[in-house]
Amino acid sequence: MPTTTPRVSDIVDGLTALTGTAVGPTRITGTDPITPSPHRIGDASAAAIAAFGAQIAALGDSSRVSVSVSDAVDQLRAAYLTTINGQSTGSVAEDPTALRNNDFYRTADGWTFLITTFPHQRDAVCSVLNCPPTKERIAQAALAWKSVALEEAVVAAGGVAAAARTAEQWAASPVGIDVARRPVIDLERIDDADYEFLTAPREWPPLNGVRVVDMTHVIAGPVSTELLAAFGADVVHVTRPDLVDPHPMPALTGGGKRNAYCDVRDPDQLAELTDLIADGDVFVNAYRGLQRHDLDAEHLARRRPGIIVVEYHCWGSDGPWGDRGGFDQLARSATGFSLEEGRGGPPTLPPTHLLNDYLAAYLGATGIVATLRRRQSEGGSWRVRVRLARVCTWVQSLGPSGADSDIDWGTRSIELTTVDGPFGRIDEPVIPIMFDGKPTPRPLPARPLGTSPLAW
Repeated sequence: MPTTTPRVSDIVDGLTALTGTAVGPTRITGTDPITPSPHRIGDASAAAIAAFGAQIAALGDSSRVSVSVSDAVDQLRAAYLTTINGQSTGSVAEDPTALRNNDFYRTADGWTFLITTFPHQRDAVCSVLNCPPTKERIAQAALAWKSVALEEAVVAAGGVAAAARTAEQWAASPVGIDVARRPVIDLERIDDADYEFLTAPREWPPLNGVRVVDMTHVIAGPVSTELLAAFGADVVHVTRPDLVDPHPMPALTGGGKRNAYCDVRDPDQLAELTDLIADGDVFVNAYRGLQRHDLDAEHLARRRPGIIVVEYHCWGSDGPWGDRGGFDQLARSATGFSLEEGRGGPPTLPPTHLLNDYLAAYLGATGIVATLRRRQSEGGSWRVRVRLARVCTWVQSLGPSGADSDIDWGTRSIELTTVDGPFGRIDEPVIPIMFDGKPTPRPLPARPLGTSPLAW
């Protein structure tokens, strides 16, 4: 932990320094503690949102951005504040019980977080524990295991899990050491290429003409590209037709995007996708093994000089756990974040429930816009990497919030707006950034998966 607690403006400056760009001033109103979390989740969220806003403002010739810490905290729970035709997002899923078994389970020596959202993840957990997919039976079977052994067995069976480690245990592990040496926004110039200027400089919103291929799922990657779409980018979201997210996800995170199907295992569809990326500016992905299909950054930079490839990963695709999948909760479990949230008791989630997904979205979007700016002044092909585990340790590094565990919190601060579209009426939080002299774009309508061609 730091010896002194950095101000939110200093945190914004630190994030901006990682991008290698210059931005205008930011104004942050409010400060932690706002929630009962021992972590500065409000300050961290405000800093990430302000860093993104500052990059947009620099591109769009706005002088200053303002962010409220209270609104920023609400952004972390946007999925829980959003309603679809008056219904909570969880209640309209194809299987409203899909998330029910995702939890910390007590083991013989600690706790392990198990995820059973998708069928293959459920099957991995239940095959290892030799039990049916009910919370009570999973809990009973987990008691016979040690936490790390259960984690490793589930991963070996093709699932995802993470033992609840302390921050010290994580920091001393090979994967913890590898993640710690990476910046929370990791920008890398991977090849030479000519300068590329945006087609609509100084217009508002400033990303008009930028083409983005989004091959991500759930929240972090999709929210980052939803932000790009709100600020003018042309975004095509690509989904494998037999591996789709639950129904509410495209409604929650698909604003302003077109949605196409593509199965990269089919050579013809892979060729179409490769052509689509080659005619674009940014490729955002969150899947492992794309190098098998020549969709990794190095291959794409040779095919399309000047490409910006963005990689979302829980642990780092080239690190000791590069072959493991992961989600927000697993990053918090493995890094010690959840044990710290538990304040000496069982590990728990932060009061917002979500953390990394929305923070990673804004941090990745910050890196994308910064790299678009650097491509104008330096040229080059670029890679931007965001690791959920590193987001956790970045928040931990900001120091304690000083909050009492019984602090009164829960009232919504952020404004909601109504968006009408193919999903009906969606009431969702606004983008929590104010720009001096420029209007903040409102969220755009979302479209169902597979309703658009794989083309610009």
